[in-house]
Amino acid sequence: MRQRRLMNQINVVPYIDVMLVLLVIFMVTAPMIQTGNVELPSVADVPQPPAEAMIVIVKQDGSLALKATGAASERPLSNMELLRELRAATERNPAQPVVVAADKRVSYEKVMDTLNGLRQAGVQKVGLQTQAGSGGR
Repeated sequence: MRQRRLMNQINVVPYIDVMLVLLVIFMVTAPMIQTGNVELPSVADVPQPPAEAMIVIVKQDGSLALKATGAASERPLSNMELLRELRAATERNPAQPVVVAADKRVSYEKVMDTLNGLRQAGVQKVGLQTQAGSGGR
């Protein structure tokens, strides 16, 4: 009878299969484990808006107002009236800067709707007004 030869090699193919399966599992589950925290940047130095900028004010209740260049006070406007005013201003000056000053308690959706309206009106230079402070709450 023939004597069996001892095998001195390890078959690594099953180990590679197991490692690839574990890799796929970790790749799929890792994004699900991460939380959705967003750390917003703090603002220490606040630049002054340009003197010729029109200021769109979004109040806490979501109402809109416009403080035009050189005007002493703001005028409350509806969304359509605001768009008309801004279209007329951009026709006179295509590089008319506009600053959005939104109350910090206004919903993000309202601010984004206002920015979308500015884009539809053809405004090319838009800024967001902030308040000087330590940047924290």
